[in-house]
Amino acid sequence: MQKKEMAGLMVIAAGCLWGVIGLFSRKLSAVGFDAVQITALRSLVTAVGLFLLLFCKDRKLCRIDWKDLWMFLGTGICSIAGFNIFYFVTISITTLSVAAILLYTAPFFVMVLSAVLFHEKFTAQKVKGLVFALAGCICTTGIFSGSIHVTALGILTGVASGFCYALYSIFGKFALKKYTSETVTLYTFLMASAAMLPLSHPADMFSLAVSDFSLTGGILLLGLVCTLLPFLLYTRGLSRMDSGKASVLAFAEPLTATLMGVVAFGEVPDGFGWLGVALLFGALVLLQMPQKQRKTGKIPNIL
Repeated sequence: MQKKEMAGLMVIAAGCLWGVIGLFSRKLSAVGFDAVQITALRSLVTAVGLFLLLFCKDRKLCRIDWKDLWMFLGTGICSIAGFNIFYFVTISITTLSVAAILLYTAPFFVMVLSAVLFHEKFTAQKVKGLVFALAGCICTTGIFSGSIHVTALGILTGVASGFCYALYSIFGKFALKKYTSETVTLYTFLMASAAMLPLSHPADMFSLAVSDFSLTGGILLLGLVCTLLPFLLYTRGLSRMDSGKASVLAFAEPLTATLMGVVAFGEVPDGFGWLGVALLFGALVLLQMPQKQRKTGKIPNIL
């Protein structure tokens, strides 16, 4: 298997792992954690877990040149912390479906910024994949099933969440020219933790987090399996492929989240929802299909 195909599979796997976050976040929300606290816990567990791993494996991976700190301020604060804050604000003043759609404007920003900064080609394949994926995301949000409430401020904060989400792929691309995916992920979440913890009422958050063993276990799984592992996979994949293509392949996340809703919570989509699933899957197949196979019409094995 070629490196680019393997990189694509890494990004898709990352999206799938992100897509099961709902299994844990719903339980945490039910016992009293708010969205900012959940994000802070995810970031902290990821940072601490990866630091311990790298400290035992190779301490050199924990070192950076402080002149490069701007890269990790970008991935950690501008991107991870920024998109979460804007996303939560958008949810509070619009609806979850509108917030999700505006968040997934991120690949558009990635493609434009990557073309300017990294001279990546704006190919027909990427554009088609983005159109398929964005249309699929719109269908799976359930926006067609009822009325929506949208304000100018909601659109502004929603687009801001998408822009901040896109910045991980941009700043991450700069960082990967000098550092490994492990180092990039470590300092990203150290910065994100530093930004999110002051906003999360830490005393109350930690008191609740250790109040029940199963709850603590769920937080650890959320941080290690649904955050640390997928970010390592995404960042490793990003180092081997175009940022724009990687950002669209990450649409495996809403696809997985929709299917997980069916399996775990009995949330069966309507006709538009299933159309969205098909469009999202089609986007992943299209973007994983090598040039020769696209010309001959052969479908690659992406699973």
